[in-house]
Formats: sequence, C-alpha cells, structure tokens
Amino acid sequence: MNLRGVYAIWWREMIAFLRETPRLISAIVNPIVWLFIFGAGLGASVDVSGVDYQKFIFAGVLTQTFLFTSIFYGAYLVWDKRIDLLKSILVSPLSRATIFFGKVLGGVTISLMEALIVLVFGIFIGIPYTPASFLMSLLIVFIASAIFTSVGLTIGSMMESPEGFQLLSSFLLFPLFFLSGALFPLENLPGWLETVTAANPVTYVVDMLRGTLLGVQHFDTSHNLLLLGVFLAITSAVGVEAFKRMKS
Repeated sequence: MNLRGVYAIWWREMIAFLRETPRLISAIVNPIVWLFIFGAGLGASVDVSGVDYQKFIFAGVLTQTFLFTSIFYGAYLVWDKRIDLLKSILVSPLSRATIFFGKVLGGVTISLMEALIVLVFGIFIGIPYTPASFLMSLLIVFIASAIFTSVGLTIGSMMESPEGFQLLSSFLLFPLFFLSGALFPLENLPGWLETVTAANPVTYVVDMLRGTLLGVQHFDTSHNLLLLGVFLAITSAVGVEAFKRMKS
C-alpha cells in the first residue's frame, strides 16, 4: 500500500468536501434537533440508568451523526462512476487497496469533524467530560466510522445508480440505528430483541460511547473493543476485495 497515494486520495476527498460546506451543516442539524426537542421532551420526565433521558441518548445521537455520514459516503463513489472520475483513478498506478484506504480516511476525517461539533454541544446539556473521556470518544468515533465508511464504500462499489445506493443503504441504516440501544437501555429486553441488538455492530459503539461519557455501560469495555476490532478487520478486508473486483 502506497502511503503517498493514500494521502493523495484523502486530500482529493477533503477538497471535494470543503467545496460543499452545506454537507457539514446538514449533518449536524438532525442530531441537534433530536437532543433539544425529542431528548429534552422525554428527558423532563424520564430517567434511564440514573441519568435523564436527554443525556442517555446523547451517545446514540452522536453515533447517528457519523453512522449516516459514513454509510452515505459510498454514494459519492457512485457519483464518481457517473462522471467517469473514478475511472481515471482506477487506471492510475495506485493499487486498489491504496485507493480504498484513502477514501476510508477521507470519510473518517469528515465523520470526526461532525462528531467533534456534536461533542461540543454535549457541554450545553451537561455531559460531564474529562480530557480522557473526550479523547476516548474521538478514538471510538475514528474506529467506528472506519468500519461504517468501509461498509458504505463496499455498497457503493457494487452500485451503478445513486437511487439504488440510497434504497439499499436506507434499508440497512435505520435497523442498525434503531436496534442498537441508541434510544433505549439494553437491560430487560425481550429475547428476540436482545438477540438482534447483540448481532448489531452499532450496539457496541453506542454502549462504549455511553460508558465513556456517562459511566453507564452494558458490556465490558474489552468485549466492545474486541468486537469493534473484528468488525474493522472484516469490513476492511471485504472493502479492499470489493474495490479489486470493481470494473474501471
């Protein structure tokens, strides 16, 4: 893998992103609405695990921000196919793995920007940050967004139309988010729902963020880290293979 090539692909993604600043604005409006309207409304009368509901869902809303951004990042790959820009990149001397990881790094960087803004908003709802918890949260976002950006790029590599990508990714996104414990505690779930949440990678991201920020955690940290590492390895390997099979 060519590190200079990874940097070149990443820099191209950053230039494209900085030319479309409304993407950043639109990505953070939705979580803020969730926090200050939905969270505050229920938070006034509901406590979960000893914290008010608004704080409880903060980790889920934060995850929602970069989850949607990361998955939909694959749509830009489809658009690159449409305008034949991807063809010129694929026929370059760069390996497919280099191109893939350059794009993943671009998606991760954008997700980190958005997550950082949402984390700052957490100050206004009383999230008790420490320097260690703030940095740990960014590290979790980095790993998780790499996983979901890989998923988005893998889907994008197999799609020829933005409409097809949006349909498939939406079908994937909403179950991942709503069945992750982002909006409800994982304790005392019905058996079928417990099984579904346990098979959902987003569950472990939300749980680890919630434990880092609030000290409220369902699974052990080592358990969450191990599974995230496994998911990262699998999605990266699948993504590289998908890029190798992608036609130029």
